[in-house]
Amino acid sequence: MPAVSVGLVLASGLLVAWLVPASPAVRPAAPPTGAVGGRVYVTNQLDNTVSVIDAGTHKVVATVPVGNAPEGIAITPDGRHAYIAENGSAKVSVLDTRTDKVVATVPVGDQPVGVRLSPDGRTLYVANGGANSVSVLDTRTDRVTASVAVGVSPVSVAVSRDGATAYVANAGSRSLSVIDTRTHRVVRSLPADRSPVGVAVTPDGGSAYVANEATARVSVLGTGSGRIAATVPVAEGPFDVQLSPDGSKAYVTGLGPGTVSVIDARTRRVSATVAVGPPGTDPFNLAVTDGAVYVTEQGAGTLTVIDPHTLKVTATVPVGTSPFGVAVGP
Repeated sequence: MPAVSVGLVLASGLLVAWLVPASPAVRPAAPPTGAVGGRVYVTNQLDNTVSVIDAGTHKVVATVPVGNAPEGIAITPDGRHAYIAENGSAKVSVLDTRTDKVVATVPVGDQPVGVRLSPDGRTLYVANGGANSVSVLDTRTDRVTASVAVGVSPVSVAVSRDGATAYVANAGSRSLSVIDTRTHRVVRSLPADRSPVGVAVTPDGGSAYVANEATARVSVLGTGSGRIAATVPVAEGPFDVQLSPDGSKAYVTGLGPGTVSVIDARTRRVSATVAVGPPGTDPFNLAVTDGAVYVTEQGAGTLTVIDPHTLKVTATVPVGTSPFGVAVGP
């Protein structure tokens, strides 16, 4: 396992993976839907850098220094800025994608992990794993406008396609916090099995898929009923779950065996399993487009590219040490 192992940490009931990796001890709002092209951005947690990859050639074209322990990353819909959660410094860095330089840093809560933009790109939601809160950041001013108390150890955020609701996976309290994005208040708390760390919402907003790392299961929650409608067994150590742009498939990383499970959203069963490396590869987070599925691998220090039509690995790209988050520019 890598130097920072979420799988081992969460299984023991502690969330030390969100601490600065040097201590002793899971995105654009709507997935990009265009053909393969543009750039892919990967945060390297132990290098304090972001790798910038040409999506056409699968080559690293820039390595950008950022703050301490970068984790989640999201790209604005116009592709001009990337927002990066810096777990070790309790800040979000704003990267100008035209110059590959950090142009602003914004203080948020303790140990920020996951970030997600609203569909219009005007609001960034930041899961602060050490503060049990979500920071709401206005991307027009790069200022925090609200802080929302959620469950214990929030890891990731998903936003409904209409932008009305944000869902927060709380690893320490076995729940999803449901935030009304108009009022910035938690309006519901939904059950989500043990160690919910990844969350994705279907295009129609009717279901939320939740990766439960400690149980090797994905829960499918009815957002209307608030109940678990299905439980899907997947590979050991599921950390992230992302849906295809049309919502027909869910992709789930499996830390233990080095695989990505593909769930058929109609049958709610695993329809395929894609190997991205041997045990120890540690596939971690995902970004999904019509043309490619991108997977960061913490243990291997790589980014794998999967063709979603053939489910074949088309490229493996060396990046930095302990790659964590991944996002795709338009």
